[in-house]
Amino acid sequence: MNKQRQLDDFFGLQTPEEESKPNKHADLKDILFKKITLRSKLKILPKVLSKKERYLILVFVLLILGSIISIPIATYFHFTKAVAASGGSITEGIIGEPRHINPLLAQSDTDRDLVRLIYSGLLKYNEKGKLVPDLAKSYEISQDELSYTVYLKDNVLWHDNSPVTADDIIFTIQLAQNSDYGSLQRINWQGVEVERADEKTIVFKLKNKYAQFLTNLTLPIIPQHVWENIKPINFALSELNLKPVGSGPYLFKKLQKDKSGKVFMYRLEANKNFYSQRPMIEEIEIKFYESEDALIEGYNKNEIESLGFISSQNLDKLKFKQRIVVERITMPRYFSVFFNQNQSKELSDKNVRLALAYATDKNSLIEKILDGNGIVVDSPMIGEVLGVNEDVKKYEYNKDTANQLLLKAGWELRDNESIRTKKPSATGRASSSGGDDKLTIKLTTSTWPELIEVAQLLKEQWKEVGVEIEVEALPTPDLQQVIKDRNYQMLLFGEILSLDPDPFTLWHSSQKRDPGLNLTLYGSKETDTLLEDARKTLNPSERIKKYQDFQKLIVEEVPALFLYSPYYLYAHTKRINGFANKIIATPSDRFFNIENWYINTRRVWQ
Repeated sequence: MNKQRQLDDFFGLQTPEEESKPNKHADLKDILFKKITLRSKLKILPKVLSKKERYLILVFVLLILGSIISIPIATYFHFTKAVAASGGSITEGIIGEPRHINPLLAQSDTDRDLVRLIYSGLLKYNEKGKLVPDLAKSYEISQDELSYTVYLKDNVLWHDNSPVTADDIIFTIQLAQNSDYGSLQRINWQGVEVERADEKTIVFKLKNKYAQFLTNLTLPIIPQHVWENIKPINFALSELNLKPVGSGPYLFKKLQKDKSGKVFMYRLEANKNFYSQRPMIEEIEIKFYESEDALIEGYNKNEIESLGFISSQNLDKLKFKQRIVVERITMPRYFSVFFNQNQSKELSDKNVRLALAYATDKNSLIEKILDGNGIVVDSPMIGEVLGVNEDVKKYEYNKDTANQLLLKAGWELRDNESIRTKKPSATGRASSSGGDDKLTIKLTTSTWPELIEVAQLLKEQWKEVGVEIEVEALPTPDLQQVIKDRNYQMLLFGEILSLDPDPFTLWHSSQKRDPGLNLTLYGSKETDTLLEDARKTLNPSERIKKYQDFQKLIVEEVPALFLYSPYYLYAHTKRINGFANKIIATPSDRFFNIENWYINTRRVWQ
């Protein structure tokens, strides 16, 4: 029996010849055919179909089944959307060891990171770098701009469920002002009176107008009922510095120490009573490492998911890059070469300072040292970061101009020599750096690898125009003393501004000596007046105008060579959603909106 005949029999079909012949057994045949069950037919079907035909039928059946199943699933996803859901945990690595998780004592990034997670202030910065209420519900500024009245939110609790009141704010400020407690915040609160209007209202009174005072209100608050019995002598030694009680999005749960007593792990859990919203991520575990290399090793060994900091040079050392997102966040910090004209007669000549500016290829620094993770800086106000108009003179890289300026200053490049010497027709004095009349200047910086690389690249660039540089790299304690004494010719160093900047301590003539931070010893009546007036001008647009005029004068006089502002690189696990910070003042500010971060999701009807 051929295949066609098998199919005809399977489906009960007759050939034309059979149809023309009378069949007395037709009725019986019909009865028997009807008795053939579907199951029997399906058993026969594979025998009468080719392998290709069986495969096509199987695919067709699977497509039908898939369509039937996918219709309700597709409908569900079409009419619902994924939203953040509570739950999950993350593990992050940080360089350093916590010592003072206390807003009044914290001075390391490690301490400040944990303070940011555990405590909260009256105000805070949002993801766009703007001040918004935190513990405060609102605030008012008096007509004379000398009084600030702050109203607290209702139902704000400490982690031990005690209420946050005006007394806690007053207590914190008074401890900050009291020199016996050794707070690093003392300088910000000198001359400020704080009064309690009622349980939820505080009044701050200033002796002089200060435009950036609201920034002070970001200081995290500590609970009076927890700390009030701690004497000043024990303030820095209290166990509360490692087991804090705050009012922030996360509360202390557990810490672990190694055999030597060092803290190597910290565990925090979501504050279910947080006044803003309960944080989505249920638990945060933080592990501490001695160095960036150790931090990277910890990540590569799967000990942590995120890295609190990673430098551009070490990005290539990370394994499992598909698991992380590297956020490039802008910060109001910059690195510069500060010229100390009191220590170098060569630098007292503006033409020499200008020549060094024109001989500096800033873009090369960013590409070679930062791997592109930074921006060029041309002024002390970091216009691109802080939104200040950058209409200032820019000294674009030009070796020909640099050579002309050095020649104008009396420094010539003799045959077969690579370093310039003083022209015989000039004053004839020897260089302040010693030796003969060669143009040699000392550049002092820290032992931080990035700055050493920058110093070496500057040395190479400046040698091309005949300037010899002696690089001096000092460990932090020695460098701090050198800065304190202003004992350097050129200083390669960084400065940090706030998001609402006040460059007074960095550039005013009253800040030339320690503890001031005027590293160039620069000062003029015109710039001093602009700085003094700006910090008294509350109108933002008017204040920025004064800072624009200030930076133009600084750039024109070239007391420093502004180089670059590096991005802050934060490498976090891809499981984290909701990270939105684009500009922060300090590394710990990356946690500002952490209550909005989430890992888990759920679907809701649109």
